[in-house]
Amino acid sequence: MQKFDKIKFRNNMSTAARQAIISILAVAAALAISMIIIAAMGVDPGRAMSKMLSGALGNKNAVAETLVKMTPLLFTGISYALANRCGLTNIGMEGQLYMGALFATISGVYLPGLPLAIHLPLTMLAGFVGGGIWGWIVGVLKVRFGASEIITTVMLNTVAIQLVQFMVNGPITEPPGNDAQSSPLLDSARLPIILKNTRAHLGILIALLFVYLFWMFLWSSKKGYEIRVSGQNPDAALYSGINTKRNVVLVMLLAGGVAGLAGATEVMGVQGRLFPTVSPGYGFDGIAVALIGANTPLGIVAGAFLFGILRAGGNSMQRATGVPVAIIKVIQAIVILMVVATAILREVNLRRKKPEAKKA
Repeated sequence: MQKFDKIKFRNNMSTAARQAIISILAVAAALAISMIIIAAMGVDPGRAMSKMLSGALGNKNAVAETLVKMTPLLFTGISYALANRCGLTNIGMEGQLYMGALFATISGVYLPGLPLAIHLPLTMLAGFVGGGIWGWIVGVLKVRFGASEIITTVMLNTVAIQLVQFMVNGPITEPPGNDAQSSPLLDSARLPIILKNTRAHLGILIALLFVYLFWMFLWSSKKGYEIRVSGQNPDAALYSGINTKRNVVLVMLLAGGVAGLAGATEVMGVQGRLFPTVSPGYGFDGIAVALIGANTPLGIVAGAFLFGILRAGGNSMQRATGVPVAIIKVIQAIVILMVVATAILREVNLRRKKPEAKKA
């Protein structure tokens, strides 16, 4: 038994190492292609990349901004990876993020008189519940009616965004109602700043805690094992008595809740109130973060850090060199294409090897 566990551990480690190498090569190739594009614009690519890095890591404020951008990406990356481990494709993190922001705002604005020790976690919980409800709906629709989670999550994204716009323009708009925004959150519901004179807030530490919980849940619990089996081989899971339908609903609820925390931390730590546009696309970027990280805890942290650098340093690069900040989206897109392409090629290669092994 011990020998089997050692072999399994080594296989897992070698798989993780291969995935890490694939991601690193994909990022390197994406940066190389992006530098060629920047050079074609007549700008020194080395200087452009240098300005981007200095804008993201050059001083305390730059590092703080990278951490701020990284925080929601950690949550949405975990959300996508959690669903994907169960064989689901959660494209609805953006909508779940918006719902988390809405619920957190309602808790943070309309529950006065609570001490920070109660109000702060209660508002975070409200954000989790808001996103969780949006994910739960998707899970129920899938197990009851066979509805594709890809379609329902995309549709619910639009519903959530429109609902937030309606709320900040009506029911929860700040008096006298001239601006499309909610009232500011009470101080007892605001996330404390962890780096003085910067915007870096406690949310980054909470996000890292959830990365650890993600790892513990999937790889150190019975339910996590069931979820991974359901994702890898649904037929085997059913044969072994695992309730796959219940797991689908549970995973979508948890994935939605974690994405909701991305929205909660944005309003509690950065914006201080709810605006019609809560996110610049953190929900969709979370897909790329999880893909780069191969749905692993450390990989998600690395992917979120990379995208945090790109987001935080993009504006600095544009100011210094004139390169449009849209190049950041190009880099992200190329990274995703590289990661997906290498994964497909690896899968094709494995399928080719299997018939050869059977013949032998």
